[in-house]
Amino acid sequence: MGAGGSLRVGFVAALLLLVGCGQGADLEQPTPLYGEAPIDYPIGLWDEGVEGTTLLRLRVSETGEVDSVEVVETSGHLGLDSAAVAGARDLRFQPGRRNGKRVRMWASLPVHFSTRPRSSEER
Repeated sequence: MGAGGSLRVGFVAALLLLVGCGQGADLEQPTPLYGEAPIDYPIGLWDEGVEGTTLLRLRVSETGEVDSVEVVETSGHLGLDSAAVAGARDLRFQPGRRNGKRVRMWASLPVHFSTRPRSSEER
């Protein structure tokens, strides 16, 4: 359990950069600044043993803030998807770069909700 009795969700720190153009440009994807996501596992769904993965699409600004979030693939549970979106808005990143300059870019982020402890390989 996290502070205030809420459960926190870990996320896989690997972001998949979604690049539609700019081929050949020197691109660096945004990288998360923290190891744990500020995403609360809805306590009622935790108690019921509801699990799932929500795939998000994030637009990371030139300053490293998330300015847009979209659900690409639902977990199948509105509560998990809503928690993933709300928490993703609070994430901070080292901004992506194109040819050495900070740029706004899209990335995808899977958020895994599981009641089982994470293995050392997932940390």
